[in-house]
Amino acid sequence: MIIRPRRLRLTQALRDMVRETRLASEMLIYPVFIKEGVNIIEDVPAMPGQKRWSPDRVSELLESVAKLKIGGVLFFGVPEHKDAEGSGAWDDNGAVQQAMRITKKNFPDLTIIGDVCLCEYTSHGHCGVLKGNVVDNDPTLKLLAKTAVSQARAGADIIAPSDMMDGRVGAIRDELDKAGLQDKLIFSYAVKYASAFYGPFREAAGSAPSFGDRKSYQMDPRNVREAIKEAQLDVQEGADMIMVKPGLPYLDVLRAVKERVNVPVGSYCVSGEYSMIKAAAQNGWLDEERVVGESAVCLARAGADMIVTYFAPELAKWIHEGKI
Repeated sequence: MIIRPRRLRLTQALRDMVRETRLASEMLIYPVFIKEGVNIIEDVPAMPGQKRWSPDRVSELLESVAKLKIGGVLFFGVPEHKDAEGSGAWDDNGAVQQAMRITKKNFPDLTIIGDVCLCEYTSHGHCGVLKGNVVDNDPTLKLLAKTAVSQARAGADIIAPSDMMDGRVGAIRDELDKAGLQDKLIFSYAVKYASAFYGPFREAAGSAPSFGDRKSYQMDPRNVREAIKEAQLDVQEGADMIMVKPGLPYLDVLRAVKERVNVPVGSYCVSGEYSMIKAAAQNGWLDEERVVGESAVCLARAGADMIVTYFAPELAKWIHEGKI
């Protein structure tokens, strides 16, 4: 035999030399739940190892995040009070805005990303204002833009709208520019499916809808061409980066989108993916380190330039140790 592919696999040094997909801690984004209040660090039961942090305590977490050279943090709000419009989302003294100011002061080199959606803040749990029992798209855009401006002024480097309203990227870009915040980036959840994998997150953030579902605005899992359409529309409206969500169940979508747009593309390894791996590992059914590493490699191999993952601290540590 002249051609023996196994020659390139003989040693770890050779395998490392010729690997096609490489991970770096800087490509990881860590989602963090910010809860309104003081002196709070509480467990999220459905997501073992994850916690809710009050703004005054979050620096304790971010100290290790910064040392691990993780690319950025993505803040989600957990407010005490909610209303029909979700007005807490654009409260300049809201928990997320407080956490952003503290983070920018204490960790000026850490990239801060603000999730922009109303579901955590509305009394009905939907991602926009209602007209009857339907989310009213265009009035919601104004509120999303107000939220984006509030977060940007508080210290967010990147605004990440996750609501899936039509036209939200353009509306947010316009308001940011009018406010003199033209250097703030938009990382759009361009392709967000109506997935069953979000359950643990909704417990963590208290964002489950009180009636119905989100299928009228989040995407049908059976569609791929629609994902390309959504991604291209967001880029046309001014998105600097886009995201495909969830992660592993949608590798084909991630690859299809990556091949059709010319901006960085991220993938979100969502709460359900995280909790499944944790549960299996706790039962001794999976090797957590190997499965987490392999999952991240799969996302990068499919085209992810950034990976949003609750495993970011562990992944970064294993990357630095040369285990992945």
